[in-house]
Formats: sequence, C-alpha cells, structure tokens
Amino acid sequence: RGRAVMPSRTGPPTAAGRWWLLPEIDEGTTRRGHALAESLLERYGIVIRGAVAAEHTPGGFAAVYPVLRAFEENGRCRRGYFVDGLGAAQFALPGAVDRLRSLRDAGEGHAVVLAAADPANAYGAALPWPETEGGHRPGRKAGALVVLVDGELTLYAERGGKTFLTWNAERTQPAVEALARAVREGSLGQVTVERVNGTTVAESPLAEVLENAGFHPTPKGFRLRR
Repeated sequence: RGRAVMPSRTGPPTAAGRWWLLPEIDEGTTRRGHALAESLLERYGIVIRGAVAAEHTPGGFAAVYPVLRAFEENGRCRRGYFVDGLGAAQFALPGAVDRLRSLRDAGEGHAVVLAAADPANAYGAALPWPETEGGHRPGRKAGALVVLVDGELTLYAERGGKTFLTWNAERTQPAVEALARAVREGSLGQVTVERVNGTTVAESPLAEVLENAGFHPTPKGFRLRR
C-alpha cells in the first residue's frame, strides 16, 4: 500500500505568504514636495512654520514653502494671517478657515479635549508651553491630554489623569466639564485626580470645580468614572 507524501517546505517560515514587486521609488523632488504639502494641509488644516518643524520635515519650512505658494496661486489653499501670533506665512485649506470662523462665532467657553500629541494641539510644537507651578512640566506625551478653552490652553492631564496642570483660572470650569463629559461619553476611562499644580487636589482651588463637574472625593483624590 502506498503512503501519501505531504508537501515539504521549500524555504524558511519567514518567506511564507504572497509576494509582489513594489513600485520603484519616485525620485522626482517636485512630486514628493507636492505630496508632502498636501499631507501637511490635510493633517493640520493650517500650515505654519512651527508645524513643519514639529514634523522634522527634511529641509524644513523652506523646502515646502514654494509648493504651498504654488498651491495658493492655483487656488488649492489660501494664504493669510489666520492665527494671531504665529507669523505671516500661514497656508490653510478653505474648509479649515470656515471652521475657524464658526468657532470664533460659537461664543465664549467653547472647550475641546485633545490628546497632547494631536496635531490640532499647537502647544509644545508651534507654541511654547506656558509657565507652570511646582516644577512639573507638560509635554506631548502618549496618553496625556490637553483641554483648550476658546483656543487657549487651560488644562493639562498626565496619562491616567493623576496630575493636572491648569492655567486661566476663570476658564477651568468649562475645561473640567469638557473632561467630565468625555468620561461619561466613553471617550476616556476612569479619571482620578491626585495632584494639581504641584499640590494635593484636596488643597487646590480646583477641588470645588471638580465636585461641581461630578467628580467624587476618595482617599486617593477626586474620581470620575463612566
């Protein structure tokens, strides 16, 4: 009686699967420049010198500026002084300008919660971090959050929310409420605040603000869960 012969492997396990030839690398600097400018506009909406520097783009802003200027001339983007204090060389998609205008007309107290490393957060990239108390410094770290109120940095939360930094005391209420709303809607997990601006949360003026937003005092700090 004959025996069935199983097929044998003809190559190493790492070579298994389907293979195909990749396209050749495009050496055209013009085409690469156009692709870079388009990706920056799509990512940031408004491209400024600081945003290009934050991306560690080869050649810096000088390399992408001629392409952005050409985009402006053929109507693919706009050039203007859209954001105060960020220089005159600003290029924006038309939709981004319209959104800026809508936020400007939304009234005071408009709060936005972002990841600290989000391109929409200009602090730590195009803008410097504000001065802080207690020696703790914010950063564009994984898991950290920022809350902008009317475009100004008002609250910074380290990963897990144990440490808060705050600025603009008159705007902390809408900032904390936005953070609490993100927890209740499921965008964030449980948040337990232990320290604020270098001191314990119980000794901080933010304790009352946190309670008003629904945080509950615990032995470790003020906690909010979904």
